[in-house]
Amino acid sequence: MPTAIKANCSPALLALFSQLIALTVTVLLVIVSPPLTIFELALVQGILAAFISYFLKMAAWWIPIQLCFLPVMVATLAFEFPPVWFGIGFITLVLVYGKTYQTQVPLYLSSYAVTQALSTYLPQKKDFSFIDLGCGCGGLLSALSKTKTNGAFHGIEAALLPYLIGKTKNLLTKSSCNIQCGDLWKQNLSHYDIVYAYLSPAPMKMLWEKICGEMRPGSIFISNTFMIPGVAPDSCIEINDFSGSTLYIWRIKSDNDALDSEP
Repeated sequence: MPTAIKANCSPALLALFSQLIALTVTVLLVIVSPPLTIFELALVQGILAAFISYFLKMAAWWIPIQLCFLPVMVATLAFEFPPVWFGIGFITLVLVYGKTYQTQVPLYLSSYAVTQALSTYLPQKKDFSFIDLGCGCGGLLSALSKTKTNGAFHGIEAALLPYLIGKTKNLLTKSSCNIQCGDLWKQNLSHYDIVYAYLSPAPMKMLWEKICGEMRPGSIFISNTFMIPGVAPDSCIEINDFSGSTLYIWRIKSDNDALDSEP
């Protein structure tokens, strides 16, 4: 049952569902239990919400969020923090992360070690086109465009603040890479020889369907850290960086290649 509920709801809705159920149980406890302080009730509600989230098999990082949400809210109200700071915090999160509640893709930044590995892997002399799906602040593209002058580098980013930072850096450094603000799902991947993504586990299956439908035979898809479910990569590059990244590489095959590879 938890798996079925999880499959039909976004994590944000599951989190809201957990909070509401926990709040309902807490209200019932108020009726039958000895008097508790507001903070104690908030703590009980947080524990219940965290347990429900665990029962629904939500991602592990949701558990502390569910546990602390109401207690932290009660504590901030008790200390009378100015409401304007909550507004500033909310706007900042929206600018930095965009529609993460829908995409389930947080802001990940590729490490310098990943940039070096890609610089070595990419074609040394042959011209090629490269796109970073969810390019963040464009650091990877900017670095690669300086070392791989035979490449045309493009990036797409949905969150406004990282896009503006990347665009401003490009203007100041006169970088040749092109960063656009938009939806990666609306990009036509047939225009690119190499597609790179550092997303999350959530969209990988859908992304693979898009790749298979659009990318040309012989072109290459590279995923940082996250595998495509049920599809073994053609090769991989282990990166010695702070997060122990691995670059998974798939070379797109033609229909004939796929038939020839079948047993």
